Amino acid sequence: MRRDAPQIAEIQLEAIEELLERTEQRLEPEDHRMVKEVVESLLHLMKMVRAHGTTIARLRRLVGMASSEKTADVLGSRAGEPGPSEPHNADPAGPDQATGEAPATSAAAAPPDASGQGATPAAAAAGQAPKKKRKGHGRVAEAAYPDAEHRTVSHDRFLVGEPCPSCLRGKLYRLKVPARFLRIVGQAPLAALCWDCDRLRCGACGDIFTAPAPQEALGPKYDETAAAMMALMRYRVGVPLNRLDHLQRDLETPVPKSTQWEVVNQRVADVEPVYSELLRLGAQGSILHNDDTYNRILEFMGKRRAKLLNAGKLEDPERTGLFTTAIVSITVSGPIAIFFTGRHHAGENLAEMLAARAKGAARPLLMSDALERNLPKNHVVDWANCLCHGRRNVVDEVANYPDECKHILEELGKVFEVEANCRKHGLGDDERLRVHQRDSGPVMDGLHEWLNALVAEKRIEPNSGMGQAIDYLLDRWDRFTRFLHVPGAPLENNICERALKKAIRHRNNSLFYRTQHGADVSDIYTTLIHTAELHHVNAFQYLTALMRNAKAVAADPASWLPWNYREALTAIVIMEIPAPRTHVPLESEPHQRPPPN
Repeated sequence: MRRDAPQIAEIQLEAIEELLERTEQRLEPEDHRMVKEVVESLLHLMKMVRAHGTTIARLRRLVGMASSEKTADVLGSRAGEPGPSEPHNADPAGPDQATGEAPATSAAAAPPDASGQGATPAAAAAGQAPKKKRKGHGRVAEAAYPDAEHRTVSHDRFLVGEPCPSCLRGKLYRLKVPARFLRIVGQAPLAALCWDCDRLRCGACGDIFTAPAPQEALGPKYDETAAAMMALMRYRVGVPLNRLDHLQRDLETPVPKSTQWEVVNQRVADVEPVYSELLRLGAQGSILHNDDTYNRILEFMGKRRAKLLNAGKLEDPERTGLFTTAIVSITVSGPIAIFFTGRHHAGENLAEMLAARAKGAARPLLMSDALERNLPKNHVVDWANCLCHGRRNVVDEVANYPDECKHILEELGKVFEVEANCRKHGLGDDERLRVHQRDSGPVMDGLHEWLNALVAEKRIEPNSGMGQAIDYLLDRWDRFTRFLHVPGAPLENNICERALKKAIRHRNNSLFYRTQHGADVSDIYTTLIHTAELHHVNAFQYLTALMRNAKAVAADPASWLPWNYREALTAIVIMEIPAPRTHVPLESEPHQRPPPN
C-alpha cells in the first residue's frame, strides 16, 4: 500500500515544551531522554533548513553523509568539473543543446596528466579528462609473506654435481634462491590441533599404557595464539563474537561466543600491566591529541540505569552521556594511543591521565577541536585547535560564496603543502618551525588581514553561514596558528581522528557494551593493538608474546612495550639456552690416577 508523503506540521515551540513535560511523568527516564533528543534534533534540523545560506552540504554533514573535503574536489565540483562522486565523462551533458555540437576543448587548456605532460591531442579533441596514473596493481611480492609455510621440492630429473644435459661440459649446482610458487589457501581464524596418543592395554592385567603427549600438546585448550587472534578479531577488525562464532561453525571448528569472551577476559590480566605502563608514559608526552565519540554501555541505559539509580549506586545521576575517548600522546619513544570508555568525556579522561605526569615537567601542548570539554581541569596546557575543523566550515559555504571560499581554501592549501614538504624531508621540530615561520607565516598573516577586512567592510553577512565560519576562524586564530610559535606543534588532529575510528568501527559492528568491565577490556586491548600499529609492530605477535611471558611482563612491564619487547624476548631465549658445563670433581670423588709413563 502506497503512503502519501507526511505533511509538515506547524507546531509552536511552547507546545513542544509542554508535550515533553507531560511525557516526562509517563515514560521511563531513558525513553523520555530518547524522545527529547529526537525532538531537539528535529528542531535543530528545521532551524538549519530555515537559516539563511544553509547548504545541502552542511545538512548532509549533519546526518553523517559528508563527501570529500579536498580543495580540488570541492572547487572542481563548483566549476562544473567532475566531483568526487561524479564519473569522469567526456560529455556529461551530451551535445550542446543550442547548436547540437559537442563543446570544443583546446589543447592548451588541457590539464597535465600524471606524467606532468599535457593531455594527448586526441583526448583533448574528444574533451576527455586525462587518465590518472594507477597507484597500485594489487599484486603483493612473495617477500611480503614471511610466515608462509615453505615446502622444499627436489628436482625430479637432475642432481647436484651431474653433467649439464645442455652443454655436457659443466656440472650442475644449486642456486641460493629457488623458484617460488605462492598459493593462498583458506582456513579458519581459529584452527584446531589434536594429538592422537597411542594407547596399549595388557591382555592379562588390563593396565593401559598411553604414549606421552608432546610438549606443544600440553597447556590450556585455548593457547596464547588463539587468545591473541580473538582479541584482534574483536577489537581490531571489529568482528562481533557471534559472527566469529558462526564463521567457526561453518568451518567445522566451533568456538562459542561465550567461550571467546571468557578467553579474552581471562587473558586481559596478562597484558594489563603494559596498559598501565603506557598510561604512565603517555602522561609524560610533550604533545597530546584528544577527541571523543559517543558510545553505548547497557549497564548505564534504560531499566538498568533506573535500577542503579534506585539503589543509589550511580554517581552523578544527572549525567547521561557515554563516550569513548582517544588520546594520542607524542613521547620520546614515539606515539602512544590510549582509549577510555565510560561516563567521562575527553577532558576528564585526559585530566585523569595527567595526574601521573612528573612534577616539574613542562606543560604539554594539547591538540583538539574547539570544544571546551576537551580541556583537562586543574592542569595547565598550551591549547592548539585543529585547522581542518576551521577549514571544514568554509567548505560548507562554497556554493554560497564561491570566490571567498576559493581564496581561503587555496591559502590554507599552501600551508598544508609546506607541512607536507617538511614531513617529506624529515625535518626536526626546530627546523620545521623556522620553515613554517618563513613560508607559512606570511600566508597566514595575509589571510588574517583579508578575513578581518571582509568583516570590517561588511562584505559578508555576520549571521550567515559564511560569517559564522569566518568568526570561528578569527575567534580562535591564536590556537589555529600555534604551529608558527611552538616547535613541533601540529596543524591538525588527524592522528587522533584515525585512532578514534577503531572505537567507531567497534561501535558500528557490535552496537554496545554490556557492562563497564567489558568496555574496560576493550580499552586495554585496543590501546595495545593500536599503539603497536603506530610503531609498525605486528600486533598478533606482540599480544602472543605478552601472554606467553605473563610473569616476566608483570615483573617488568617497561621492558615489554611495543618498541622494546623483542629485546626482552631475546634475553629470555638466551637465558633458556643451557651453557656448556665443565665437570669439576667433588672432594668426595676419587682423583684419577695419572696415566703411566
